[in-house]
Amino acid sequence: MDGVGGLTQRAIPPGETFKYEFTLWQHGTIMYHSHHDEMTQMALGMLGLFIIHPREPKGPMPDRDFAYLLSEWKIIPGTMRPDPMEMTEFNVLTLNGKVFPGTAPMIVKTGDRVRIRIGNLSAMDHHPIHFHGHHWWVTETDAGVIPESARWPEVTVLVPVGSTRTVEFIANNPGDWAFHCHMSHHVMNQMGHNLPNLIGVNKEGFDKRAKQAVPGYMTMGEAGMAEMGEMGMKVPRNSLPMIGAKGPHDYITMGGMYTNIKVRDHLESYDQDPRLV
Repeated sequence: MDGVGGLTQRAIPPGETFKYEFTLWQHGTIMYHSHHDEMTQMALGMLGLFIIHPREPKGPMPDRDFAYLLSEWKIIPGTMRPDPMEMTEFNVLTLNGKVFPGTAPMIVKTGDRVRIRIGNLSAMDHHPIHFHGHHWWVTETDAGVIPESARWPEVTVLVPVGSTRTVEFIANNPGDWAFHCHMSHHVMNQMGHNLPNLIGVNKEGFDKRAKQAVPGYMTMGEAGMAEMGEMGMKVPRNSLPMIGAKGPHDYITMGGMYTNIKVRDHLESYDQDPRLV
């Protein structure tokens, strides 16, 4: 069954229901979303992942199986909802609807075979998803399994709009490793848009004078934006600037479409706090 209003069925009007019922004839990482007034309905989050496991698995089974849905939103600081009419200036980038440090880390044991399923239903951008400390193989697309003879090692997989990619790797390198989109503004959030470039500007004395008129004023971007989250400056209500998080060595100055892979030699349970081992 499909769900294109006017083509395969009537659109579902307010107050009515429609039951989709079909036989699963393929397995893999599939996405579902509205196909009616997409610019509004998908832009406001009417979408999700549909994971279908094979009845008779073949090949080595993963020890850990993660799934991420990539989304992008235009949320003007202080507003209550995304702007569904936006086409270019997306400033909030999410993994499963969350931004770092709200994204949950992937916790694995050394030697685990790890599978990561990545679906992209963002509006306008492909996402080159990259990770550190290892290499992986692209094992599946949304059309099915890639034969083992056709795979090659990568550290970045491009996930086009409307597509899924599945990757697998052996966690043989203990440590904390980044997993993120490699488009630079996609790990920034509401920090890189509609702001003047002040890199290298000498603002000596300016903040002091400005605070006389605007208490608490602070110029942004004199030496970049990495320090903004760590400094804890006030932000507008309902905003998600790049706030980063404390890492094992220093402050992690990344946000948005980012999380960490934590590989540990000694881990009694996947529920164990990986910071303690």
